Amino acid sequence: MSPEERQVGSVRASGPTRGWLERWWTPLALYAFALAVLCAVAATRLSHQSTDPHFVFQADAWLNGRLAIDPPPEKGDDWAVVETVLLDDGTEVRGRRLTSKKWKGQFRTTVGDDLPVSRIRRSLGTSYYVSFPPFPSVLMLPQAAVHGRRANDVAPTVLVAALVLPLAFFTLGRLRAAGLSRRTPADDLWLALCLAFGTVFFFSAVQGRVWFTAHVVGVALALGYALATVQARHPIAAGLCLGLAAMTRTPMAFLFPLFLFEAWRVAGPDRRRFALLCARFAAPVVVIAIAGVAFNLARFDQPTEFGHSYLAVRQQAQMEQSGLFSLDYLARNLAVGFALLPRFSAHWPYVVIGGHGLALWFTTPILFFLLWPRERGPWHRPLWISVALVAIPSLLYQNSGWLQFGYRFALDYMVLLILLVAVGGRALGRTGKVLIAVGIAINLFGAITFARYPQFYRSDDYGVVLRH
Repeated sequence: MSPEERQVGSVRASGPTRGWLERWWTPLALYAFALAVLCAVAATRLSHQSTDPHFVFQADAWLNGRLAIDPPPEKGDDWAVVETVLLDDGTEVRGRRLTSKKWKGQFRTTVGDDLPVSRIRRSLGTSYYVSFPPFPSVLMLPQAAVHGRRANDVAPTVLVAALVLPLAFFTLGRLRAAGLSRRTPADDLWLALCLAFGTVFFFSAVQGRVWFTAHVVGVALALGYALATVQARHPIAAGLCLGLAAMTRTPMAFLFPLFLFEAWRVAGPDRRRFALLCARFAAPVVVIAIAGVAFNLARFDQPTEFGHSYLAVRQQAQMEQSGLFSLDYLARNLAVGFALLPRFSAHWPYVVIGGHGLALWFTTPILFFLLWPRERGPWHRPLWISVALVAIPSLLYQNSGWLQFGYRFALDYMVLLILLVAVGGRALGRTGKVLIAVGIAINLFGAITFARYPQFYRSDDYGVVLRH
């Protein structure tokens, strides 16, 4: 962006839209507003623990000096289950019994050995673990310290979710101040509202269940990462946010190119400065990665195993046959992300949504602006590269995100998509604001109805009732 363009952006930003949007207390006001909206929509959920409080159970286990959930959890899905057995030679091994046709009759140990089930003399019991990256459990520690396994996981999730609106507004403002965006403060507010309430983040923010809590924390950390990355001003903070995001949602580890590109840009020909920025950025990432590896080794004897290989779910045979990630899943995941629409009818309830949810462009129509950017500034390519790298693991993953209101895996890179709209420079105008408003209305419907009013949702072929 030329100096003249930056000057124009500065003039636009200092116009009549300035006012309260640039006061020191604006982030506090935005947080209070977001918290009020989320609390109103969450409603009675705030008063009790959700149906899937995995992070609370893990926090309680830590406080009691355990890695496994003991006694076994009495509620929730997607637990990692590891069986300990006694073999015919008197040794004890841990692992799981395989169920697919190809591997039936085999017991796969945590170190990767396949043994015939006939060698098992008796089972010594099973251990239950949380099969998701552990950082959100850290946020549950205060509650768990007071209430133990009965702690409320909805309220902490909502408190974190409310941070997204002010963080998004502040990040967009930082892009503008750095000359990377020509948006006005009013535009920034519209886009921040879009992220907080016009995407599937909204319905995720009011659930409190393990999958959605992880998304909420991940989005907040992605914003912290993007904010610290602008002009590579805070490399340690950027690395810290990235590392914690990866310990929340593993695909978010692939957000790293954004910082590398920005560090290269601001360092210019000074390669020593670039290397120093990268070293500072990498330091917290390495420390967090070492902690994550140690955590996984202690539970599953594998450095990168968070527990998904041990999920006691109906897809286990499929995972054994094709793996956790495979091109076999790509067509389905692309369809879920980009093709699914609600089913409308002339009779009550008039609209029914499938268990795999709705297409990304349907829940967030402002993303159409990504197809026709007016500008392709310094962040355009780095953002798209980062989006692609984060999206690939989810597109190849054995699960589409089911059950969901919309394609929730897109939340791993939704922050980057909104930033792309911002730096794309195409004026929001009446069209953009209408698209954002439509997205907010659609996602408000999802936030109110999902897991509350099953008449609006189709259970597909799983026969699960959406209600809690």
